[in-house]
Amino acid sequence: MTPFAPTHSPEWYDRMYNNRALVPDHADYFARWDSRSRAARASLRCELDVAYGSGSMETLDIFPARASNAPVVVFIHGGYWRSLDKADHSFVAPALHELGAAVVVPNYALCPAVTIPHIVMQMVQAVAWTWRHAREFGGDPSRIRVLGHSAGGHLASMMLACDWKQVGRDLPADLVQHVLSISALYELDSLLTTPFLQSSLGLTPADARRASPAYLPAPASGRLFTVAGADESPEFIRHNHLIQQAWGQARVPVCEDLPGLNHFSIVEALTQPGHRLHTLAAQILA
Repeated sequence: MTPFAPTHSPEWYDRMYNNRALVPDHADYFARWDSRSRAARASLRCELDVAYGSGSMETLDIFPARASNAPVVVFIHGGYWRSLDKADHSFVAPALHELGAAVVVPNYALCPAVTIPHIVMQMVQAVAWTWRHAREFGGDPSRIRVLGHSAGGHLASMMLACDWKQVGRDLPADLVQHVLSISALYELDSLLTTPFLQSSLGLTPADARRASPAYLPAPASGRLFTVAGADESPEFIRHNHLIQQAWGQARVPVCEDLPGLNHFSIVEALTQPGHRLHTLAAQILA
């Protein structure tokens, strides 16, 4: 795919990518996610802060399945690789649990303490850990699905592109076959020209290229469902369609801009039975 070339000013890219400025009531979403996440941890059986690696941020929360041999959802949170926490996103677990899944929500170290490629490898280790331990919390290791929002959507798509046999000899090549990416970023070159992000991400051109799913070869198998809110910025809409252009419809059979949703309300739509996004999540769990 042709690399990204900036056609606008740095100030324009700041406007396109600053989702908190684009959604003035974003703090209300965060407050609601916090209260709903606390309620989820209180109402569901869970194992919190389980280590998947040796780093202080290399932990995950597990919401075990109600029955054995259940599909496993790994949900990766957003925050531009530099903010938020797994504890802010426990609220997605009840709806996925109702669909019969075990749910795993990992944490990762945040920029600028680490680079985005480092975070990608942390998520590789978290998903590998999940495969190795799935049966301990009612999961079927052959049915691991990865969901993610925003930066987490980027990380989720990288899991579909991963060469798992290079990660561990015990791991199957098709460890991840189904991914749902929500409001994801698929090329990182554009962030090199986005001042408010570059100041904390510290991206280099080399890191941007090697961590951009759209620049990687299409996976040999599997499928990615990609969605964005129709009320998001033109850049997020562009990213949403970019990955289907790069990987083709065989690998990306679903690419939709969902009406009436912004960068934050779209996460809540995932938890609403009957909503198109909830239906897509049910489809990849089947």
